Amino acid sequence: MKNGVLLALLAYATFSWGDACIKASRGGMSVFQTGFLVTLAAAIFLYFVHGPEERWRDFWRTKRPWMVQARALSGCGAGILGVYAFTTIPMAEAYSLIFLSPFFVTILSILILKEQIGPWRWGAVIAGFAGVLLVVRPGFRELSTGHLAALGIAFLAGTTVILLRSLSQSEKRTTILGVMILYALIINGIGAVISGITMPSGRDLALVLAAGAFSAMGQVLMLKAMKLAPANQVAPTQYSQIAWAAAIGAALFGERPDALAIVGLVIVTMAGLLTVLREQWKFGTLRNPWGRNRL
Repeated sequence: MKNGVLLALLAYATFSWGDACIKASRGGMSVFQTGFLVTLAAAIFLYFVHGPEERWRDFWRTKRPWMVQARALSGCGAGILGVYAFTTIPMAEAYSLIFLSPFFVTILSILILKEQIGPWRWGAVIAGFAGVLLVVRPGFRELSTGHLAALGIAFLAGTTVILLRSLSQSEKRTTILGVMILYALIINGIGAVISGITMPSGRDLALVLAAGAFSAMGQVLMLKAMKLAPANQVAPTQYSQIAWAAAIGAALFGERPDALAIVGLVIVTMAGLLTVLREQWKFGTLRNPWGRNRL
């Protein structure tokens, strides 16, 4: 179990460094061209990783095609918005908004799954929202479209959780990931052609390819972590990304959150952990496998 938690921490650190690579490549290429190259690099890496009973050539075989395609579209959309958000706003602000996904999970659980939501979960959602307000502070500072993109990622992440609650027991990993990769390559490819393809510098190309490799490596590490430790031990490690965002942002991009923002980040983290623990107490295990929404 201990090794599984350590692998999960390493996976989320890897995801964070992938996001940092995307941020460092800003300005060199369009969002779609960046997304295409990141997805291509991740796909090449993931091609060599699959379960003993899974084959990538059969990824298109699905028992619930519409649900799989909806999940693929949500993941693809989150990927495009992720490139835009991380290249336009500080990493800590992006993560604080992305971690509003429990709010959207709660709303969608009521509307779609007809779940009864108790005061503990509502309290955690409200606290998380208050934490985000301390970080972003609308009305006191200018908000950009990058903030809206990060909020869109949170909504799509919540949508993905709802979809995967149904898909994780019936579909293979190669199907869930394979269809999403196919959609991401097609949509980003078309977008890159329409918006204009530019010849990237060697530095930018290396950064986006590294971002794809980091993302794929994180997926592999997370799968191994889930095999070694139960989901309710792995899920809280996701909030380590808040610390990585603050550290990487300060060290590489000169992004230093002030005291209020740090308090807000702590509140967001604690509210998310409370939601995770509440799910554990209520259901005995967390129902959020495959939690990473973006490639």
